[in-house]
Amino acid sequence: MARIVMKFGGATLVSTEHIQNVAKKAIAEKQRGFDVVVVTTAMRGMAKELAKMARNLSDKASKRELDALFSTSSQLSSALVAIALQEEGYDAVSLTGWQAGIQTDAIYGNARIDEIDVSRIEEHFTQGKIVIVAGAQGIDNLRNITTLGKGGAETATVAIAAALEAERVDIYTNVDGVYTADPSYVAGAQKLKEISYDEMLELSNLGSQILHPRAVELAKKFQIPVIIRSSEIDIVGTLLKEEVEMEKNLIVRGVAYESDVIRLTVGYDAYSNASLADMFTILAENRINVDIIVQAIIDGLKPTVSFTILKEEFAEALRVLEDSKLSLGFSFADFEIGLAKVSIIGSGMASNPGVAARMFDRLRREGIPVKMVSTSEIKVSVVVPQDEMIRAANALHDEFNLEQTLYI
Repeated sequence: MARIVMKFGGATLVSTEHIQNVAKKAIAEKQRGFDVVVVTTAMRGMAKELAKMARNLSDKASKRELDALFSTSSQLSSALVAIALQEEGYDAVSLTGWQAGIQTDAIYGNARIDEIDVSRIEEHFTQGKIVIVAGAQGIDNLRNITTLGKGGAETATVAIAAALEAERVDIYTNVDGVYTADPSYVAGAQKLKEISYDEMLELSNLGSQILHPRAVELAKKFQIPVIIRSSEIDIVGTLLKEEVEMEKNLIVRGVAYESDVIRLTVGYDAYSNASLADMFTILAENRINVDIIVQAIIDGLKPTVSFTILKEEFAEALRVLEDSKLSLGFSFADFEIGLAKVSIIGSGMASNPGVAARMFDRLRREGIPVKMVSTSEIKVSVVVPQDEMIRAANALHDEFNLEQTLYI
C-alpha cells in the first residue's frame, strides 16, 4: 500500500476544533487507500510556556533537561490527534520520536538525524493503524531525548517519508502555498504551482519561513515530492519537485528577504595572520551560520574580512571569536546592525546574463544603498538598510514582472 506523510504545524493545532480538522484530513487520505503517518509539532504557544516555567525555576537549566521538557509539547499534540482519530472510529497510535525510531547525534537543542528505523511504524501499518509521530525529537546513542531545533519537525517528516519510501509529503500550514514573495508585504505576489528543490532551498535560506532548508535538502536528496498546502481551506498548494515547467520563461521566480542581519568585521594587523579557514571552522564547530563573506586586502590598510549573521546568533558569535582571539590572530572585531538581506531567486538566471545588473540598477534608481552582495547560479542577494527592506522587495518584484504572471 502506498504511504503518505503529513505534517501539521503549531498554527493547525491551537484548539480541539483544529485537532479534529487534522484528524479529518488524515482520515481522508486513509480512505484514499494510503498508509498514513501524521507528524505534529507543539501546539502554538506551548513551547514558550514551558520555557517560561523553566526560566522561573532556573537561569541555568541543563540542555538535557530542556530537551526532555520541550519534547513533551509535541507529544501532547500527537496524543490528542490520536484521541481525535479514535473518536472518529479509526485505529490510531501516537509515538514519541524515539518510539518512531529517530536516532540522532547528541547535540541538545539542535540535534541532527543519523538514521531512522521505521520497523515499528510499518508494524502499525500492518495492523491498519494511522501513526502519529511527535515531531522535532529523537534519541541519541545513550538513549537521551534530543530535540532537532528549528525546522526539526519538517526535517523529521521528510526523513520518515524517505525511510518509508512514501509517495509524497504534505506540509499543512497557515498559508496556501509558496508565493513569488510574501503577499502580506509585497503587492501582487502570486502563488507558484510548482517550485524546484534548488529554488525552494534558496528561498528557505534567504528568509522564507514556509519550509526549513534542512527539510528541502532531504527532499532533494531522496527525491520526495512535497506539497505545501493550507490547513484551513481545500485548495491546490505548491508542489516541490526536481524540475518545474518554466512558466512564460521566467528568469526570476521569487523575491525573499530577511531582517535583523548583522555585519561582523574582523581586522588583522597583517595578512599573514589572517586565516579564513581557521575562523570559519571555529564558527562552524559552534554551529553559527555565516552567510555573505567579503574579504578586503588593500595596500596600506589593515586586511579585514566581513560576514553576515542573524541577530539571534550575534552574542554567541562574539563569544566564540573572543575566546579564540589569540589562536585566530585578529586585532579587532566590529559590527553593524540595522541591516536586512533582500534576494532574487530563479533557476533561469543561470543562462541569462545581466540579471544582477538589472537588480542593482533598479535599487540605484530607488535610492536604496547596497552594502554587500552575494551571488550564485540561481540567486543574487544584497544587504541593505533594514528600513528599506520592504521597499526594495516590492521594487524588485515589480522590476522582474512577477505580479503579472498568474500561476494557478
